[in-house]
Amino acid sequence: MIGISYDSEEVLRRAVAQQKISFLLLSDSGSKTIDAYGVRNKEAGSRIDGVPHPVTIVIDSKGIVRAKLGHEGYRDRHPSEELIGVLKKIQ
Repeated sequence: MIGISYDSEEVLRRAVAQQKISFLLLSDSGSKTIDAYGVRNKEAGSRIDGVPHPVTIVIDSKGIVRAKLGHEGYRDRHPSEELIGVLKKIQ
């Protein structure tokens, strides 16, 4: 599992330390990866314009996207059970 954020490396280092995150967090400060996967919020004029939607993307060992789970809103998250179900289906 890898987390990708538009936050700087320094911000992510602090988050890892404070929240005891045990997986890799990568900085996408230019949002190139965020844009490539089409998860940037584009509500022009909104305070959340540019903030990526919280999304889980399941990529197999060959680099093929097998699932994209998320919601349009920035507050909503998919339930863990939904991810587990997707992973069981693609095994």
